[in-house]
Amino acid sequence: MKFETIVYNMQGEETGKITLPENIFGVAYNADLLHSVVTAMQANNRTPVAHTKDRGEVRGGGKKPWKQKGTGRARHGSSRSPIWKGGGVTHGPRNEKIYTQKINRQARQKALLVALSRKFKDGEIIFVDSINMEVPKTVQAKAVIAGLTNAGFKFKRATNAALVALTERHAPTMKSFANIGNINVEEVRTLNPVNVLSSKYLIISNPEAAFETLGKKRVVKAVETK
Repeated sequence: MKFETIVYNMQGEETGKITLPENIFGVAYNADLLHSVVTAMQANNRTPVAHTKDRGEVRGGGKKPWKQKGTGRARHGSSRSPIWKGGGVTHGPRNEKIYTQKINRQARQKALLVALSRKFKDGEIIFVDSINMEVPKTVQAKAVIAGLTNAGFKFKRATNAALVALTERHAPTMKSFANIGNINVEEVRTLNPVNVLSSKYLIISNPEAAFETLGKKRVVKAVETK
């Protein structure tokens, strides 16, 4: 089965159609694979912040509260015991905990293709022949978004409304979108399931060059999505 879609220019005008590779945009949906890879990537990106002190780290408590025998009270060795107010915390969160999970390279690559295929099926991928600003100008970036909005795409989300994928790093273009809070910019080679699924729309610039980069991912048998 051939996958064809419309290609737009920076003004949001249709410039023609392009045939999409089936091994990139025709991969069968695999929810289990996508979930496992996304959750593992999020865990790997996690920075432990919550941290509690145990009884050996809490200040004070060096002196035995009262003598061992003869007071009629329970015996205690420190006022910083976890059962005392102001004492250490037992089994609390520690910032040295490691959340890293192993992700197989082929699983990660296939998950990206699954995410791209799903987004294409849902009509959330926009192909633009070229997005290239000569100088950093936010007004030009807003004009691109306005043109695509007139073409029928609604960028209403306050955050992660769209992810712009460039075939190579281009500083003026990236800086042009930097002041638009709900638009992010990445290179095609750094696309992953997390940033693809985090944004409502994926805008791919220079599709043919992007396909060449994405084609280097693990090739899987194309299956028509249902």
